[in-house]
Amino acid sequence: MAECIALVVAAGRGSRFGSGEPKQYRLLAGQPILRRAVAPLLAHPRIGGVRVIIHADDTHAYRKAVGDLPLLPPVPGGATRQESALRGLESLGAMPPHRVLIHDAARPFVSAAMLDRIIGALDRREGAIPALPVVDTLKRGSDGAVPLVVCTQERAGLWRAQTPQGFHYPALLAAHRAAAGSALTDDAAVAEAAGMSVVMVPGDEDNLKVTTEDDLLRAERVLAAGRETRTATGFDVHRFCDGDHVMLCGIAVPHDHALLGHSDADVGLHALTDALLGTVGEGDIGSHFPPSEPRWRGAPSELFLRHAAGLIAAAGGRIVNVDVTLICERPKVGAHRSAMRARIADLLGIDVGRVSVKATTTEELGFTGRREGIAAQAVASVNLPSGA
Repeated sequence: MAECIALVVAAGRGSRFGSGEPKQYRLLAGQPILRRAVAPLLAHPRIGGVRVIIHADDTHAYRKAVGDLPLLPPVPGGATRQESALRGLESLGAMPPHRVLIHDAARPFVSAAMLDRIIGALDRREGAIPALPVVDTLKRGSDGAVPLVVCTQERAGLWRAQTPQGFHYPALLAAHRAAAGSALTDDAAVAEAAGMSVVMVPGDEDNLKVTTEDDLLRAERVLAAGRETRTATGFDVHRFCDGDHVMLCGIAVPHDHALLGHSDADVGLHALTDALLGTVGEGDIGSHFPPSEPRWRGAPSELFLRHAAGLIAAAGGRIVNVDVTLICERPKVGAHRSAMRARIADLLGIDVGRVSVKATTTEELGFTGRREGIAAQAVASVNLPSGA
């Protein structure tokens, strides 16, 4: 098991959010809140795996929200948050990690910098949580429909806790087992009850929790404010070799040749991956998946595309649209275009209306005209926080 595993608690019903589907499956700027919550965790280099704890009734909604993101299999939660967290921790017992992060599915804006602070603090402490000091004046109110001010509370030393919260796995598992049946509302409280040493690291005002409809509107404003749209291009070429099909935009297309490459040589997804990496200044596909590494031999190119999408999500980005042009004489692409668009949309977690796949020829000129291989070019536009 990896050094650090992240658990995302998504078993709640969100009663304060109102009627309808649970809040973690509601759309935020076109993507489910849960998908936005897990993407930065998947993209972080020090997190080796992510598992979601879901309600037993939400299997279909969960699959629809996360698509085929490379998550560990989900586990069913319990009647309380504490019970759900304990079930998630117990599920890691066969190959226990050294460290574990526990995150709320309703927090879609965790940053890579915050994850660095939390994980880094675990080098020195058993637990670490992100928190913000209370700056507003606090009033204690009376009970009733129209509460009256009873007194002013001292705010010195008070902090607002956020997630993800990080801990040494064996200590937190023991603490949760000891607290079984309790109504503690976060993992830091469980750790405190067990006498663990928990340090606070700086939180982030944008790391809001979507609890009500008003919170969802605020989250939409966070995504819209101080943002910019970036566009980048990608280009790739693969020559033909012996085979009976080619992989194009995630679809196996029958042909009298295959494409030669270290991975599955999906020229369309390779070009698109480079375009997406270009929007966040993350180099090219070869810098992330070197062909010199045997583990990428024959690898499906969807791994590369999902990785690029994860980096964009970790930067707080949203994919606006993508456009792929395949350049070849054969095979003919038209009959497969709809399947290609749907596959790319699924891999990126975006609406199929934001995906374009086209094909053209070079009028029998050049190496594609001589049917020696296939080329592809791609363009991607991504909406990102300014300065990301």
